[in-house]
Amino acid sequence: MAVPLLDSIDIQGKVVTADALLTQRNFADYLVRERKAHYHFTVKANQSTLLEDITFFFLNRKEPDYINDTPPDHGRIETRKIWTTTELNDYLDFPHVGQAFVVERHCTDKKSGKYSCETSYGITSQSPKQADAQNVLTTNRGHWSIENSCHYILDWNYDEDRSRISKGFGPENITRLRRFAIGVIKSKGVSSVAQKMRQLTCNVRLVFDYLRMTENSRVRDNC
Repeated sequence: MAVPLLDSIDIQGKVVTADALLTQRNFADYLVRERKAHYHFTVKANQSTLLEDITFFFLNRKEPDYINDTPPDHGRIETRKIWTTTELNDYLDFPHVGQAFVVERHCTDKKSGKYSCETSYGITSQSPKQADAQNVLTTNRGHWSIENSCHYILDWNYDEDRSRISKGFGPENITRLRRFAIGVIKSKGVSSVAQKMRQLTCNVRLVFDYLRMTENSRVRDNC
């Protein structure tokens, strides 16, 4: 579904980021060869050989090529490190590879002191001249900020990962309804989707007023 969506958008010279689901050879070829764009893909187990090759190369990584320390925010301290390489460009069984990379995200909760470290691997069609380590990390972080803004709300507010709906088109339809609800709330410019959801949950009449579905809240036609 990504290709028809992108067909209507001018992406020449742009960097298209994608999670592992779209880390596909045909899609990479479409972006680079047909649309003259660049890709920035996450590599996971669905491309097992690709993941194994990149993981093995970075096993004994030394000093990172770039480190980003973000200011303490939301009660946590985060440090991101990135290593990049061009040595796998001709070895990896994937088209148009300009660099492979690994990102480490170190996070410490300021209240509990709990520490966590996440590691992710990826590839990009951009060469080091087109994007150095800092730029690759910035693109990677930008992708996950979008990813989190969409999926975090679904997981946190709807607990979607534990949904028991599994028959027929149920999972697809309920996800569409949830995304629609989130989209409506965001369109109103609210500062917190979760807070607005709690307000609407406690007052059914407020839901209808919010959607302008009641007689005294609906915008009347002049005719």
